[in-house]
Amino acid sequence: MNNMETRKFTIQVIKSSEGGYTGRCLELPAAISEGDTLEELEANMKEVVSLILESIEEKTKPDQKIIIEITN
Repeated sequence: MNNMETRKFTIQVIKSSEGGYTGRCLELPAAISEGDTLEELEANMKEVVSLILESIEEKTKPDQKIIIEITN
C-alpha cells in the first residue's frame, strides 16, 4: 500500500491453554494468526492484515469498487 493512511482493526485475542495466543481480525475474518506472546501476535496480525489488504487492492480494479467513509 503506497498511501500512509493509518487504519485501525480490532483483534480478538484468545489465550491458548497450551500457551501462546491466537488472534482474529473482526473486520477481516480471513486474518488469523498466532504468537507465543502478545507482542509476537500483534506483529503477526499486522503482517497478515497488510497482506490481505494488499491482495484485495490488487484483485479489485478501480472501476469495480467504491470507497466509503464511516465516522464512529
